[in-house]
Amino acid sequence: MLDNRKTLHLLGKTMTFCTLLFVFSCTSQGKRALVGETAYQQKLNASFKDASKSPLKKKDLKDFKGLAFFPVDSSFIVRAKLVRTPNASTFEMATTTDRKPNYKQYGVLTFRLQGKDCKLPIYQSQDDAKDEKYKDYLFLPFTDYTSGNDSYGGGRYMDVMLTDIEADETIVLNFNNTYNPYCAYNDKYSCPLTPRENHIDLEIKAGIKVFEKHSE
Repeated sequence: MLDNRKTLHLLGKTMTFCTLLFVFSCTSQGKRALVGETAYQQKLNASFKDASKSPLKKKDLKDFKGLAFFPVDSSFIVRAKLVRTPNASTFEMATTTDRKPNYKQYGVLTFRLQGKDCKLPIYQSQDDAKDEKYKDYLFLPFTDYTSGNDSYGGGRYMDVMLTDIEADETIVLNFNNTYNPYCAYNDKYSCPLTPRENHIDLEIKAGIKVFEKHSE
């Protein structure tokens, strides 16, 4: 079974220069520019369109025109306070398959969103922690009141970098830059299931939408 997290880790950062360069190259050659309101969306769409890395099934890739997103909304960009979890125990995170990857709760993020106080545990893959390339990545899954309707029922993911945590132990969370696990597109993948405590009692109408209902 395959895990999509490492593939999508690198998409969490907006790469404006690279995206603009790619768009200019395509336009100058008479090709259609990348679809998406932001550099993040364009980068994600480019990855899904690339047959060498796309999680899409062949029949879906053939007609792929771009992923569907909620409108970009700056009110879903918030600053969260991190309270680290000292001496956290390693646990096996449930997945969509029998695979049980090891994680630790790195801490808890608290923030105010749409007038509501929210709290989300954030995790660190113990495999990633041993990998020089991915050791600075944290994993933030969540569900909300759009899950199972406008967004994927299994929840959405957001990658957070340790290097983005500021000296005052705060970090910016951008819910516009969320993504679905690969198993939302293809059941051959093995994806972590969002823990119950990672539910937000709001409709997070930002970021990626469910694929089945909103793809063209």
